[in-house]
Amino acid sequence: MINIDLDNLNDFEKEIYAKLLEYSKDHPAFKIRDAAEVCDCSVSKISKYVKKLGFDNYKQYIAFLYDEEIPNKEQSDELKRIRNFIDDFDTSMIDEFIELIDQHEKLVLFGYGPSGAITEYFEYKFRTCTDKMVVSLSDDSSISSMLDDKTLLIIFTATGSFCSFKPIYEDAKEQGAKVAIVVEEYNTSLFNQCDKIFWLSKFNQPDYLEPYQKTRTIFFIFIEEVIRKIILNNMD
Repeated sequence: MINIDLDNLNDFEKEIYAKLLEYSKDHPAFKIRDAAEVCDCSVSKISKYVKKLGFDNYKQYIAFLYDEEIPNKEQSDELKRIRNFIDDFDTSMIDEFIELIDQHEKLVLFGYGPSGAITEYFEYKFRTCTDKMVVSLSDDSSISSMLDDKTLLIIFTATGSFCSFKPIYEDAKEQGAKVAIVVEEYNTSLFNQCDKIFWLSKFNQPDYLEPYQKTRTIFFIFIEEVIRKIILNNMD
């Protein structure tokens, strides 16, 4: 998507636009040095004009000038990852998640750091489509008081590597609660820290990112699909 804004140009840059547009009518695609000669200015001035007009580079500008297909802007790795996730999305996991929720009267949503921050939004969304008691927490010291044998504790974690959930899980078992972990990246160390794991993605985020730096976009996609399905089920 390219936003071409002529109003963003100064008077001289508008002259460049008019001259090159006219020049292109009688000449084949030309190099940036030729554009500088036609406009009697430096190559850097043409480059600046191209960027200011809304293009990534001169190649995109020339494609526009000659009414050719404009090369796509390089898509970020994260957008490619999200696309791969959506293409590979397993809808059966939605049904499993809802089935587990239906078996409990109370939901406690928990996560550390950014994963904890988003649980407040998820709490709101669940409250709009279910009459269950739903509580979101970001402080692990508050979890114990909320657990009983009617509770499903749902832990959100991007990698499961920031902190062990085993103490939380052992406390939950003592109180009869069930624990499910919703994790983005595959992590075998989580198997003994919960009753059920929902592993969301085969497509990991870059290793150079710390757990707190990684996006939670996939969590939002998953939970929004869960909410949508619950709403549809309620309409039946």
